[in-house]
Amino acid sequence: MKQQIIVSGIGGQGVLFLTRVIAQAAVNRGIAVLTSETHGMAQRGGTVLSTIKVGDFSSPLIRTGQADAGLLLWEENLPVHKPLLKENGPLLVNTAASGPGERIDASGIARNLGNAVLANLVLLGLAIRQESLFCTAEECETAIKQLAPPKFVDQNLKAFHEGLNGN
Repeated sequence: MKQQIIVSGIGGQGVLFLTRVIAQAAVNRGIAVLTSETHGMAQRGGTVLSTIKVGDFSSPLIRTGQADAGLLLWEENLPVHKPLLKENGPLLVNTAASGPGERIDASGIARNLGNAVLANLVLLGLAIRQESLFCTAEECETAIKQLAPPKFVDQNLKAFHEGLNGN
């Protein structure tokens, strides 16, 4: 099993938590995983890019045209990060607008749940529903329970299920 995944967004959207959930699902399955983040100006709302390599890899960086899947929490990052994807790699985008990739208004769904930062887990739910990632819904739920602070587990799982069930 080998998969290269990019997660793109801006500071404050939960890119790093989403990366940790996907990586934890791999660890729980006993698969080697490498991650890397670039987030220099993230605290000021700048771009954040995480790369996740699941399987036997020696470097965490993903070259142009090599990512198997892309999860974009910020549609405006599309021109910069889409070139990292393979030609037919699944692209999942948080937006209400039409355009390339599989799209879901994860931010709108998250706001309706009472916490806009939950868009990351709504998008993860969509990725699992579309079978774009190596892991299962159950593996993601386990990872969320392991990583989320106890008082936020229920709302994190609810957001994940909103994306998973197509709500």
